[in-house]
Amino acid sequence: MKGIYSILLLVCSNIFMTLAWYGHLYFKNFTKLQKLGIFSVILISWGLAFFEYCFQVPANKIGYKENGGPFSMFELKTIQEAVSLIVFTLMIVFVFRTEKPAWNHLVGFALIILAVFFIFKKW
Repeated sequence: MKGIYSILLLVCSNIFMTLAWYGHLYFKNFTKLQKLGIFSVILISWGLAFFEYCFQVPANKIGYKENGGPFSMFELKTIQEAVSLIVFTLMIVFVFRTEKPAWNHLVGFALIILAVFFIFKKW
């Protein structure tokens, strides 16, 4: 169960991370946000990153093997990267609606999934 909680917390964390890192690129669609300077955008991104860390830190703490979770640090990082790409892709396609994934993106994601297989495979 700790593994599932850890992954769900990472999903929440990555939603905030995507908004913090890329959300300001979408500000052009909001009249009041268009004129914000870089310092204001940085502060907004930091505010969102606070919530990212509120989910990410517990996710790693709960999921880490030495804290009673099922994952090693390599596994936690690999899960985080895979979740990050999935959340990013879903948000770009369905929330920001700015881009569509092309075949090369899908091939790259498949290779990342293959990397997940190799990280989790016990040789």
